[in-house]
Amino acid sequence: MGRIKQLDSLTTNMIAAGEVVERPMGVVKELVENSIDAESTRIDILIEEGGMKKLTVTDNGTGMDSADAEMSFQRHATSKIRSQNDLWTIHTLGFRGEALPSIASVAKVTMTTSDGNDSSRIIIEYGKKISASPYPCDQGTEITVEGLFYRTPARLKHMRSAAYESSLIQDVVLKFALSHPEISFHLYNEGRETFSTSGQGDLLEVIFQAYGRNAAENAVEVSFRDFDYEVEGYLLKPSVSRASRNAMHLFLNGRMVRTYKLYQAVREGYDQLIPAGRFPVCVLNITMDPHLLDVNVHPSKWEVRLSKELQLETLLRTEVRNAMMASMPAPAASLSEARTYYYEPLSFDTDALVPETTKKEEPVKEPEEVKQPVIEKKPVKEPVQETPAAEEEEEKPDFPAMEVIGQFRGKYIICSTASGLVLIRQNAADRRIRYEEILSAMKNSRLTEDLLLPVTVHVTDALAARCDELNEAVSETGISFEVFGHDTLAVRSLPSWAKGLSGEAFLKGLAELFESDELRAGQVQSNTALAAVRHLPGLKNLTMEDMKELVRKLSLCENPFRDLSGRPVFIVLDEKELEKEFRR
Repeated sequence: MGRIKQLDSLTTNMIAAGEVVERPMGVVKELVENSIDAESTRIDILIEEGGMKKLTVTDNGTGMDSADAEMSFQRHATSKIRSQNDLWTIHTLGFRGEALPSIASVAKVTMTTSDGNDSSRIIIEYGKKISASPYPCDQGTEITVEGLFYRTPARLKHMRSAAYESSLIQDVVLKFALSHPEISFHLYNEGRETFSTSGQGDLLEVIFQAYGRNAAENAVEVSFRDFDYEVEGYLLKPSVSRASRNAMHLFLNGRMVRTYKLYQAVREGYDQLIPAGRFPVCVLNITMDPHLLDVNVHPSKWEVRLSKELQLETLLRTEVRNAMMASMPAPAASLSEARTYYYEPLSFDTDALVPETTKKEEPVKEPEEVKQPVIEKKPVKEPVQETPAAEEEEEKPDFPAMEVIGQFRGKYIICSTASGLVLIRQNAADRRIRYEEILSAMKNSRLTEDLLLPVTVHVTDALAARCDELNEAVSETGISFEVFGHDTLAVRSLPSWAKGLSGEAFLKGLAELFESDELRAGQVQSNTALAAVRHLPGLKNLTMEDMKELVRKLSLCENPFRDLSGRPVFIVLDEKELEKEFRR
């Protein structure tokens, strides 16, 4: 008896803060959502030391009178809903009434607000009200949060560098600007403006501010709908892609959420249009009846439940594909002389093997149409019986001796081997070769070459501020970045292994990998090599010597059988199976 006690309000608020406010970015998200719900047209965000020391959110919204200002710091006090039935028709970003009391329990919070008639200032320090008094100010609300988590060291020790926390805040402000282009956002980091929008409602302008001129010039406006969903926004052409899905922005009724199934549906719409391992850039606002969207899933409101989700996935996949195919220019038709090849192309046309005189004198009876079975494609080496995984690792398959015959449609190299015909996917082989060459060069050589002109890379302000962290992460690759403006990085020298690469595309991909936390310790060199080969130009028509050299280099690879995505580099058409197809 008596072991179960009800927790006091301060303790419950601190528990709630662990769910609502995980880091400074979460504080900014909650405060800006309140500002948007207050019908603000301009929102300013000021941060110091990544928001850990101090952050301020100021808006010109409706504001509050003194009574509402004090009530707003009580748990579950909100103006957004009145009863349980309102949970099914939520039109605002906030509705729980947990954000302000949760933030005030783990920081010092100062609120100054006015509704145009009554104004006040309230100071709450780590859950205790210090003062509440009249204070003259313009209409709107200003909330300052200082010393976040200073009295909760368990949470404070999990915070990362100020530059990293600033980058998360800039990312969430960018998402707000993309979802609400009618609002003017201004972000100041250490007193310097790092991001701003005009608030004129032009989404393309925000895309330009966020991703640069090239992205804005390649943006395709889309608008499509079905019975339940309406989708509007911009899709960027396949020539503009990213190393992570961070640039895929999907908003549900103006709300930023994490919906991985919808991300996948959009990515599948770009299937075979962008390289494997790359993700498209898009900004799509999906509007629906609030009854179809359950936002009451988690206090942070990042997760939602969506009715008819499969229907929306199908709509996105289909319409994104149609929009991308329509945006690609049709190839211009042109007449040209037949190309003369350096070798005699193989022909499987039996009529071409019959002399002209024979065909004229002896008409050939056309055979009855026979449904041809599909030739089974076999891997290079199939184990006769199952073997333990350890034994498979120890025994490396031998690379079969190949004799190059020719090329098919600028994609495949045809070779002869002891067991039959081999078809090599030449681009997959080239990337496998270059990947292993680059990886070996990075480990064995530190030579660099100065560039006549530095390679510049457009990045976000937050990433430019983390230049030192980026250089530390890629130090073992021999690449060094330097700040070249508030949103640009420059590289003045490249290592010898990077010769022949598309410098700007490769370096931008490397910076994106760092920004998305995919350059993990122990994998930096392999991830860098992967980023390098993704931007290699594809091989087309090759000479016989080029094909022989490609096959020779492939035979020297550590893993010549699989490409960088785990798919086969080449397949063998067994001679016995071919004989069966000819009924021999």
